[in-house]
Amino acid sequence: MSIILECNSLTKAFGKKRALSDISLNIEKGKIIGLLGPNGSGKTTFIKLLNGLLTPTSGEIRVSGIQPGIETKKIISYLPEKTYLNDWMRVHQIIELFCDFYEDFKPEKAYDMLKRLNINSNDRLKTMSKGTKEKVQLILVMSREAELYLLDEPIGGVDPAARDYILETIINNYSANSSIIISTHLISDIEKVLDHVIFIKDGQLVLTSSVDEIREENGKSVDGLFKEVFKC
Repeated sequence: MSIILECNSLTKAFGKKRALSDISLNIEKGKIIGLLGPNGSGKTTFIKLLNGLLTPTSGEIRVSGIQPGIETKKIISYLPEKTYLNDWMRVHQIIELFCDFYEDFKPEKAYDMLKRLNINSNDRLKTMSKGTKEKVQLILVMSREAELYLLDEPIGGVDPAARDYILETIINNYSANSSIIISTHLISDIEKVLDHVIFIKDGQLVLTSSVDEIREENGKSVDGLFKEVFKC
């Protein structure tokens, strides 16, 4: 299969502190990847580097053969950890905005997912709970036909009852020509949808492996191995 993401000796430092150190890995198209590590391990820094919001101190990133920048915005759909949408806007106005910004945005997908989650497209964001806002943001991200989806804690603020639907939405809205990287600490909740995992600790790559290999070689679930590797 073709490679969607290449990282070679990727390093990011803030002053004297290294947030990421010498990360080298390749990710194939058609995979759902869990980016896993304790708080402060460098997961969000890694995602911001892939999205072009930060620049590497050294090393190289290629997304579909292109360095992160204006061109990769066309092929990356990014869900940040914090809500960035304007509270005064109604959901249908945000959908119209996304239609203007992204050629690959599919409004019919967005409206279908809103309906399934009982979210009114005429509602303003400021009237919604934190969890509902996060659902809207995820719907917008997954309504694009991108090559790479970067999801930073997509189910962190969502009630458990909605998690299965959201994971189903993630699975059903990407293709064999795209990949999804999910950064989360709720490993047991997302393990069932993952093809591959990346473990990061203190900015260093600890493990990169398929989920099947972890189960066959270690006799453990991803959650079980994570607890063993990162135990206090």
